[in-house]
Amino acid sequence: MSAFLWAVVTACIWGVVPLMEKVGLGGASPAAGVIVRSIGVVVGLLVFSWVWSPWASLRAMSWPSILLLAAGGLLASFVGQFAFYHALKSGTVSQVTPVAGAYPLVAALLGWVVLREPLTISRVLGVACVVAGVLLLRK
Repeated sequence: MSAFLWAVVTACIWGVVPLMEKVGLGGASPAAGVIVRSIGVVVGLLVFSWVWSPWASLRAMSWPSILLLAAGGLLASFVGQFAFYHALKSGTVSQVTPVAGAYPLVAALLGWVVLREPLTISRVLGVACVVAGVLLLRK
């Protein structure tokens, strides 16, 4: 499957999950929601590691790669999810999710500045559309 199709599958999954989480948060605090969500991550991790056994590729990873990926997991799965649940608890799914989902804007800007990725017209226009969408959803 191509990278684009994987991205479409990801978008579909990530589009359904906030609805589940908004309803699931119900009377729960955002902190409790993150803890319960993390149980699902652990279950997925155990099933994945049992089915695909990626141990050889894990042993081949460098320490800097391990630390960067672990830090990314901490930021995305705990800190970011906690902030998202606070927004989701008090806001609407139709507003919170697209704004929180504007993270590609941050990633694109960092890609251009830090990683020196090519800056093309189509990428600039795509980022401009994301910015316009976020501005439209402010209130």
